[in-house]
Amino acid sequence: MDKEALLYDRLPEGKVRCTACARYCVVPEGSQGFCFVRKNIGGKLYLTVYGTAAAIQVDPIEKKPLLHYMPGRRVFGIGTVGCNWRCQYCQNYEVSQEREAWGRRLLPKEAVDWAIREQCQGITFTYNEPTIFLEYARDIMREAHARGLFTNFVTNGYMTPEAVSLLQGNLDAVSIDFKGSGEAGFLRKYISAKGSEPILETMRGLARGGTHVEITNLIVPRVGDSKEALRTLAAAVRDSLGPDTAFHLLRWHPDYLMRDLPETPVATLEALHAVAKEEGLRYVYLGNVWGHPLENTYCAGCGTLVVKRNGFYIEEWNLEPGNHCPTCGRAIPIMGELPADYRPTYVTPL
Repeated sequence: MDKEALLYDRLPEGKVRCTACARYCVVPEGSQGFCFVRKNIGGKLYLTVYGTAAAIQVDPIEKKPLLHYMPGRRVFGIGTVGCNWRCQYCQNYEVSQEREAWGRRLLPKEAVDWAIREQCQGITFTYNEPTIFLEYARDIMREAHARGLFTNFVTNGYMTPEAVSLLQGNLDAVSIDFKGSGEAGFLRKYISAKGSEPILETMRGLARGGTHVEITNLIVPRVGDSKEALRTLAAAVRDSLGPDTAFHLLRWHPDYLMRDLPETPVATLEALHAVAKEEGLRYVYLGNVWGHPLENTYCAGCGTLVVKRNGFYIEEWNLEPGNHCPTCGRAIPIMGELPADYRPTYVTPL
């Protein structure tokens, strides 16, 4: 479904400049932007996937990954085709690298209706980069808020100030996913992106606007596992968002065009975890290493185990009311308490 975009400028000779992502694509009439879903039709920019979902799934919020926001909740995940990056190892390449708009019809009210039927408390935009379908996501978020659901993005953060402004008041929580610690060389070679500065600006802008921000960092072995780059990123997160920011180091697995490297060694993740802690981040987690002790939350004051996890599932919740450590009373920076009737949410494609 085509719908005129909100984020673009008109240029001479029928061209338009898209202002959704940091590429700022200049698009001639009849052409598409780098993402393939924002198209110049008659001198206007249209979103060709409005109301068209290519991926729909119920997930636990911990899968996003958000460990410090609304623990134990169910989220209704929505993605479209297209992406503004070209990750050579993308695990969702069947939709993210698609050049033609397709999917099932899912208008904003229908999306929220379905989420409520599935007993979800939130809606998440994920599987491909939600920045490229921001106008569609915004309309769903407004409907979701009107009906008592929260919203979140899983994003590469390669946005513009215009996009960040459009999200303010609509987006409750975000997981911003750096790749290879945001090293410029890694981003150019394996992502087709110029650098991490737009991501850092998005991180700061969303936080200033009141969105809950968590940071993930996908560690690709041999080519994206630099300790120096990780140290720089951890310091930037500490200084911009504060030392209590949840920081996730994710294990990479081979996929798509990069099947010649092994999975990230757990020892590599553990070494980088130590670096992030040295830089003053208090809540650093390993992801995609189920059963590892560093999936858990420990009190930054006394070291008490306060939340025990196994993958996406919570096994122990030892916090006192108000999310205080039961040993020393320190406040743990998790928004929301575990529901009294918590039951694990298992991944459910729809």
